[in-house]
Amino acid sequence: MPVARAFRWSILAASAALALGGCMQTTGPVAYMQPRPDLDAMAYGQPYSAPQPVVVANSGGGAIAALSNSFASAPEPMPVAYAAPMMAAPVRYDSSYHLDAGDKLRVVVYGQEGLTNSYAIDAGGSITMPLIGGVPARGRTPAGLAGEIAARLRNGYIREPSVAVEIESYRPFFILGEVSAPGQYPYVPNMTVESAVAIAGGFSPRAKRDVVTVTHTEGGGAMRAVVPLGTPVSPGDTVFVGERWF
Repeated sequence: MPVARAFRWSILAASAALALGGCMQTTGPVAYMQPRPDLDAMAYGQPYSAPQPVVVANSGGGAIAALSNSFASAPEPMPVAYAAPMMAAPVRYDSSYHLDAGDKLRVVVYGQEGLTNSYAIDAGGSITMPLIGGVPARGRTPAGLAGEIAARLRNGYIREPSVAVEIESYRPFFILGEVSAPGQYPYVPNMTVESAVAIAGGFSPRAKRDVVTVTHTEGGGAMRAVVPLGTPVSPGDTVFVGERWF
């Protein structure tokens, strides 16, 4: 009896050992780690790539080890590139603009404080500077006038003058006819007929509101045209708003 009982206990122990061994060798479950977008991706819509499923073998560490392995295999957060804000380009005066009486200029002669100053083009179309006197400006571009001033200074005054001419203010424009306050007004760059009417207080009750007449003078000649409200206005132009008949 004692021998049979010992034999039976030996069989039970062997069976238990085999069962435990099978459990230890069983492959663990497959853990699928879904990618989690980082905060920048959530805020700015940054795309991210889903990783391949991570197969975690149970090496005896249990569920905590499996989760640690899956998090360790997750991809690094994708960097987010921030574009620099676009700054608006400064408004530049048209280099092909032709000067005339009423334009006010800033003439800079580098290294010559006595010559650097603001000059207005007089009714005769010239500016008057120290040393060189009157310089014709009507019909010239700012660059052309700078070249003429440099040439005159080079003739017996300054060996190598460096001159720049900028427009401080344009000659005024005129608006007449059926507006609230007809008259002469300072010119603003990029003006249109519509903005000129607004500066003059808007249309009068009897104004013709679809087209106006613009007179443009350049190079000693005048040109008159009937134009819509979106037409650009140049310095020195005269805008005439007509009266409607009904």
